[in-house]
Amino acid sequence: MLRLLIIAAGLYVVYKLFFSGKKKDKKSYNLENSEHKTVGDMVKDPVCGTYVSVNSDIRVREGDKVYFFCSYECRDKFLKSRGYEKHD
Repeated sequence: MLRLLIIAAGLYVVYKLFFSGKKKDKKSYNLENSEHKTVGDMVKDPVCGTYVSVNSDIRVREGDKVYFFCSYECRDKFLKSRGYEKHD
């Protein structure tokens, strides 16, 4: 009976060593990904050169290309330079 308890305790320790490490790795991986999403990548505003987050709401899609802007003024200048006129 004592031998069975020792074997069970040993198996429990081995189980905790292997599987608790994987959970920590998954948590740190998810934390890194969530921080990356929060911080975001930065791209250059094509008009003024300011770096803007790719999560910015001010953007223009032209074909497959997406341009990000720091302000509506920069976006309007860009559209005007491309031949798009603002219609109010």
